[in-house]
Amino acid sequence: MHFASDNAATVAPPILDAIRQANDGYALAYGEDEATDRVERAFSELFEREVAVYLVATGTAANALALAHVAPPWGAVLCHRDAHIETSECGAPEFFGGGLKLVGLAGEGGKIAPKTLEDALRQREWGGPHHVAPAVLSLTQATEAGTVYQVSELSRLADIARARGMAVHMDGARFANALARLRASPAEATWKAGVDVLSFGATKGGALAAEALVFFERTRAAGMDERRKRAGHLLSKHRFVAAQFHAFLSGGLWLDLARHANAMAERLAAKLSAVGLRPVWPVEANLVFVVLPQAVHRNLEAAGACYYVMRRNDVALAPGDVLARLVTSHATTPADVDRFAAIAGQP
Repeated sequence: MHFASDNAATVAPPILDAIRQANDGYALAYGEDEATDRVERAFSELFEREVAVYLVATGTAANALALAHVAPPWGAVLCHRDAHIETSECGAPEFFGGGLKLVGLAGEGGKIAPKTLEDALRQREWGGPHHVAPAVLSLTQATEAGTVYQVSELSRLADIARARGMAVHMDGARFANALARLRASPAEATWKAGVDVLSFGATKGGALAAEALVFFERTRAAGMDERRKRAGHLLSKHRFVAAQFHAFLSGGLWLDLARHANAMAERLAAKLSAVGLRPVWPVEANLVFVVLPQAVHRNLEAAGACYYVMRRNDVALAPGDVLARLVTSHATTPADVDRFAAIAGQP
């Protein structure tokens, strides 16, 4: 019953097989290999346009380098106050961005509302020699609350940002889970909705260590080769990252894995609701947030269940209750879900 994180799950077997196959013989280093060329073409096909792709090993590197590339050091990145770049990346965006400033905005269920963004841009002092300038809007898809922005919501937010001359970044660590929920193509859910650069995650979806920066205007990526190298994120044995992405994208595996994770989250939400434990936010990807009474929490821990207890200001808790974050993955089984819910429902 392991629901702590999709980062804790196994590597999906097809991806592990691809790594083994890539280990046959020699290949040029630093992305000069055939596997990398093949993956770059695959990304362009996936997004229906010529894109610039840069592979890295971690989501923090993808986010930090992307933001550093599209924001000046005196720029502000507006994001949700619970966004990963704000809460869980140890200042990496600010460090690689030479001092850029993150500005966290409130929003129900992990989402930024258009009015919230408009108010922030209108009411705060921006620019001049004394204040940071709004440079980037960063949106997390799927959000840290497990919700998903609809394409219309993305487009509205991107229009507001672009009217102020801002770029739009998407943290897509769980982009596959979001797209599995949306009735939209990868293109419709990104650049056609106004996204300029995407941090495309594969690690949470079943890879070993594989993330990508995707620039939808190739000219905007000028200098990214040097930025990645200077930051220490150009892997010498690059083919092994490329091999993971080749397997991840081939035959729609990335969406199949995400659909399974999402289905397990839906099953978990339904089972918990049936015993009176309704999720705090809509379950639209592979995260379920639920308030557990103290006795239930103790029973689950005693049974070996693994999950994180979260602290959030926007969720009221009775004394002794905890807010549990439950994350499903490609490796989650119905038996795991059913056992967890059965224990949670015990008197």
